Amino acid sequence: MQAYSKGGIAMKHEDLHVVIAGGGSGYTPGIIQAVLHNSDRFPVTKFTLYDIDPVRNEDMNVIIKYMLKHDGYDNIELVATLDPKEAFTGADFVFSQIRVGGMEMREKDEKIPLKYGLVGQETCGVGGFSYGLRSIKGLLGVVGYVQEYAPDAWILNYTNPETLIAEAIRRQYPNAHMINACDMTISIEETMARNFGYDRKNWICQYYGLNHFGWYTEIYDKKLERDVMPELIKKLQDAPMKIASFNKGDQSWQDAWNMLSEIVRMFPDYLPNNYLEYYFFPDLVVESTDPNYTRANMVMDGRLKRTKEMAEKIRHHADGEILDFDFGEHGEYIVDMACSILNDLYDRFMLILPNHGAIPNLRDDAAVEVPAYVGRLGAEPISMRHDIPDFHKGLMEAQNAAEKLLVDGYFEGSYQKVLQAFTLNQTVPSADKAKKVLDDLIVANKDYWPELK
Repeated sequence: MQAYSKGGIAMKHEDLHVVIAGGGSGYTPGIIQAVLHNSDRFPVTKFTLYDIDPVRNEDMNVIIKYMLKHDGYDNIELVATLDPKEAFTGADFVFSQIRVGGMEMREKDEKIPLKYGLVGQETCGVGGFSYGLRSIKGLLGVVGYVQEYAPDAWILNYTNPETLIAEAIRRQYPNAHMINACDMTISIEETMARNFGYDRKNWICQYYGLNHFGWYTEIYDKKLERDVMPELIKKLQDAPMKIASFNKGDQSWQDAWNMLSEIVRMFPDYLPNNYLEYYFFPDLVVESTDPNYTRANMVMDGRLKRTKEMAEKIRHHADGEILDFDFGEHGEYIVDMACSILNDLYDRFMLILPNHGAIPNLRDDAAVEVPAYVGRLGAEPISMRHDIPDFHKGLMEAQNAAEKLLVDGYFEGSYQKVLQAFTLNQTVPSADKAKKVLDDLIVANKDYWPELK
């Protein structure tokens, strides 16, 4: 077994054991596929699916077992377990994609705010804060298990909302080997590239913000040898993008791309993350949302249903092509990060990290999303080297303050701090509505949130 030092700790270089926390997720096959496609530089011999939902974890166990056999990887060990000690002992990498409360709680995150005329969304607005309080508790548990059973393992986190997660983990486990990443920026980039005839692999992107709350300042194309962002902005102003294959049949994504063009027409200097629609146009979002059938219902009737049907087809030995996955770059992105750590590649990724001067005129302890190089010692953020505009800075400072208040409220069990966070959230027009929706969400999340006093 080859090994290298990770901050003074020996780490394996082959015969890797990868744990997927949230193994029952419908995104698990895409991550497994990406690992298999990179077996030459990321040699895995064991996968463990860890989840607290026995039904979903077993469905995914059936699917992944079939996939490994179908693709000729019978030699890879596969374990599905609900036991954290069994799951994490001996792990080298942990890919986290947990969803605390499942789609049932996501539905409440979306529908309870809508009852008060507020944005109902899983990571943005007060629904995102509701999800965040659940996710903090859930991921602190996962990181605690890793510290106990596999303290040398790297944790690569996809669990949302990312900046809230990053802030909470930094406070409780400051020395954890953990990288927080979101695939939304690469989904935007991949959709633009496919729509307008570019190759995203040639792009070097400059970007800054908070998670789901940021802007591109440059997209340099190495092949074309120029910044293509101005022409992308012009194309988006002229017409919205069409849905890429990995979002096929999902009208909500077409609505998102339509709104992205509206943002670019109004604020044409930079290319925004499409999630900013919830902060710029919360009234329009609420008006166009069906309060009885939200995004959670779409996912339950779409991806979750298809995943269940695939597992049943395998159990009943159905004929024909059973596996049907297209996740875009979701799986590849997290596996590329793992490869960059393992092989000290110093590849570039968009990550959520403590600011520490990366954005010079923003507070040092903000959890920001910026480009970073990743190698054996982790992530090193790339400095912007210039101040950001007051418009973006003001938006980010308010959002970051709300997020920090929410994390304060989690650790202190403070109703007042959480109410302040809800009131400061830029999708909320009044403290009265903030209090009403908070009180309803406390009841809905009684089994998941810390007690607030």
